[in-house]
Amino acid sequence: MKTLHFTYLIGILFTMSADAEKPFAFPWPEEKIAHYTTLRAAGPLSIDGHLDEPSWQAAPRSPRFADLISGGRAIHDTRAAVLWDDRYLYVGYWVEEPDVQATLTERDAPIYTNNDVECFIAGADGYYEFEINALGTIYEVYFLWDEAYEKKGYDQLPEFDRSHPTARPFPGVGFTEHPRGSRTGFWNWDFPGLKTAVQVDGTLNNPHDRDRGWTIELAFPWEGMKTLARGEGRALPPKDGDVWRMDFSRFNTYKEAPPARDSGGWAWSPHGVWDSHVPECFPYIHFSAQVVGQ
Repeated sequence: MKTLHFTYLIGILFTMSADAEKPFAFPWPEEKIAHYTTLRAAGPLSIDGHLDEPSWQAAPRSPRFADLISGGRAIHDTRAAVLWDDRYLYVGYWVEEPDVQATLTERDAPIYTNNDVECFIAGADGYYEFEINALGTIYEVYFLWDEAYEKKGYDQLPEFDRSHPTARPFPGVGFTEHPRGSRTGFWNWDFPGLKTAVQVDGTLNNPHDRDRGWTIELAFPWEGMKTLARGEGRALPPKDGDVWRMDFSRFNTYKEAPPARDSGGWAWSPHGVWDSHVPECFPYIHFSAQVVGQ
């Protein structure tokens, strides 16, 4: 059974202890939110985790992920890139990790209790959460804002049945007073047609040597994003110039030693609170028809 994110229990504590002098302010200032232009892949990508196709090599990468709360420099390098074509939205991660560890092998196990990377995709009425560890085990949840649930007809869709045993209210993590009110998480929802792959550059679960890290390659079919697109009537696939909101982060079971103020969560676009469930803080992803990697 899918379980609630452990950050629900301890996120507030991290928020207060890691950066108490910089309280989260909503809305987060627009000038602090990242923007990125995603280019079209030159051809179909093989989802094998290697990220070695010309399109990946030429795609612009994000800045180095920084501490989610303070924005301070993280001890290890993490970067991401986004590509797209008419069938898929592609996301790649390059993760520096001197000791790659992962233990969970069951789909929708609590991946956040391992070291993981995470990706969120926002729609007008809800958002999708994806997590993966170095074994390639994934965790997925779809969240819908309650104020839109009946108004927009989501209550008529079988996959969003609130009576399902894994559907439950979700108040947020470090930021529990969202102006939109309550939301419901559907832990039963799986992204249709999702493709994922991981490659480890080193030896998994061997603390006696030094690893370089791991890479992650994801392909989200546009066909599976109909509910994310319906709130605003977005085109699928997007048109040149369209803008989506996505979030990219990494959470660790360890922290850098003091005096570093490492919250354990690092992100492409830090936003002052230990909570990835704030779509208004997600980076702006601008879609360009320019082809890269030809």
